[in-house]
Amino acid sequence: MTKRFEGTESYVATEDLKIAVNAAVALERPLLVKGEPGTGKTVLAQEIADALGAPLMQWHVKSTTKAQQGLYEYDAVARLRDSQLGDERVHDIGNYILQGKLWEAFESDQRPVLLIDEIDKADIEFPNDLLLELDRMEFHVYETKETIVAKQRPIVVITSNNEKELPDAFLRRCFFHYISFPDEDTMRAIVQVHHPDVQKRLVSEAMNVFYGLRDVPGLKKKPSTSELLDWIKLLMVEDIPAEALRSDDQKDLIPPLYGALLKNEQDVHMLERLAFLNRREGR
Repeated sequence: MTKRFEGTESYVATEDLKIAVNAAVALERPLLVKGEPGTGKTVLAQEIADALGAPLMQWHVKSTTKAQQGLYEYDAVARLRDSQLGDERVHDIGNYILQGKLWEAFESDQRPVLLIDEIDKADIEFPNDLLLELDRMEFHVYETKETIVAKQRPIVVITSNNEKELPDAFLRRCFFHYISFPDEDTMRAIVQVHHPDVQKRLVSEAMNVFYGLRDVPGLKKKPSTSELLDWIKLLMVEDIPAEALRSDDQKDLIPPLYGALLKNEQDVHMLERLAFLNRREGR
């Protein structure tokens, strides 16, 4: 019987997320995960691998990444150079075939977890170019005339930040899950996992500030879960008391060590203006 994903000691998984992961594993479909940056999409693959005791292969997609690179690359330049130097390796073209992450996953003796991270960063044709290989779990190496067939179907986790719409044909082949931003109870559990020694009062005040910032209309970049964790760590290191985070009169909208939460000058300036207006109205 296949082990089920129930989260790990270092990763708080909601019931919906557990169901999605186990459904994708059972259906042998890629799990397509979307959600705000900082909600744990990328680290999910590592946690699934840890929970199931499976090896992890990670393919981090960039704007220049081509689907072919996930299969293999033929290094013609290296072969030409070796031929000019009279290297004997040049007679075996296999010496110049570089395995991609899909090839590694296909040849793994143990069923692996394969992360295809931020698939929407690549060209719009990138997802379609992987359809056949992800369906059939095999591909052909034209240079060596061999066919690589997966020993077993890997657990594929694909993340997207919604920068581009993904093709319908690709979406039909995936099991989809959107990681909603954590509610306060889930967030407390996440903070407890990462900072077990933090004072409850500090967490309470920090979360009031954090969710208050996220509710400010017009904020260009809302602070994320990972940024809250960084901020709480800084508050502990700098020994900032919980009282310093409370602002009963709302004149101090910018929290201490705000650089962990706010990541652009427009948001800082906007909060400064709001604080100024609040002070004027409070006179």
